Order: sequence, then C-alpha cells, then structure tokens
Amino acid sequence: MPFKHKKLTKQFYLQDDVVAVAENLLGKIIVTAFNGNITTARIVETEAYNGVADKASHAYGGRRTNRTEIMYANGGVAYVYLCYGMHHLFNVVANKANTPHAVLIRAAEPLQGIEHMLQRTGKRKADYTITKGPGNVSKALGITVKYTGTNLLNGEINIVDDGFILNESEIIVTTRIGVEYAGEDALLPYRFFIKNNPYVSGRKK
Repeated sequence: MPFKHKKLTKQFYLQDDVVAVAENLLGKIIVTAFNGNITTARIVETEAYNGVADKASHAYGGRRTNRTEIMYANGGVAYVYLCYGMHHLFNVVANKANTPHAVLIRAAEPLQGIEHMLQRTGKRKADYTITKGPGNVSKALGITVKYTGTNLLNGEINIVDDGFILNESEIIVTTRIGVEYAGEDALLPYRFFIKNNPYVSGRKK
C-alpha cells in the first residue's frame, strides 16, 4: 500500500492542549520502517498525560530522570518506556520544550505489514489481540525503548493522516486505565477511543 498520506506537522505536536492532541490522534496512522520492514496501524485508543500537574504523569511535580528527560523535549518525538520489565509502551511527546506532555497509544488497528506483526508477536493469526493494549501495539509495530527520542517527523517512526474522519458520536471519552494511584487525577476524562472498535483495550464504557 503506497503511502501518499501527509505526515503530521510539527505544529500538531506543539499544541499546548495535550487532551486535544490525544483526541486528534484517533484515526491517524502509525508507520514504522525498521530494516526495510514497513508496518502500519490506525490509532484507535489514546490517553493524555498532562505533565507536571498530573499525578498520573511520569513528570508529575517536575520530576526529571534519565528515563523521563525526553518528555521535556519539543513535541514530536517518541517516549518509549518499559512497564513491568517487559512491555514497551509508546508515547507521543507534545507541547513545547520543558512542558512534559505525552499521549500514550493504547491500541491500534493493523493495516499493513501484518506478516511482520505476527512474526514479532509470535502469533499464528492476526486476531484482535495483536495490537490491543499498549504493550501489544509496540510489540507488533517493532517499537522498543531504543527508539525513545526518535523524531516522529523524519525518523523510523512516523504518524500520518490519510484523511480518515471520525464523527463526534464515534469518539468515546472515559477516565484512564490503571492510574488509581493518582487519586482525583485518576478521574480525569483523558482516555479516548473509537466506539465499537474491536481492538480497543480495557473497558468500553
């Protein structure tokens, strides 16, 4: 499938409203090109993390570590971290430098390169679990922590717009998953997903 789609612009990533970025990433396509193997998947579920003010964010309170330093870069780079020592989770860094906003890609719908996804995940067939959940998305697309800091405008990971349009009624907004430790911030409506999409992870309401 030749890609004549438009890459998201630098301005898209530099938006100061990370919640809007998370919602607007729905329907966009992640493209990975590693060792000549191209895989693509449409984003169907995201979560926003609102930097220093968000108790669920790795950067809450201005926290800076070797792992999270990339969150303080200009928007438009990848932040990939290891969860439970085994799951590589792909995040999109947003906003201008020193404002550590990020959007977690929680689920995607495979489009191209499914044979490579099966090989990476060890699956025999491409059922819904292949890219359901943030760890599975990264595994299927070949994204690991070594790609943290990758420029999404001209690196081996890109996000493109193929003109896919969602109606407002097709976008479901809920609280985030697995952030109970964040207290009242766990109740923020920062998770977005496409209604009735079978690749969406976690609760559907």
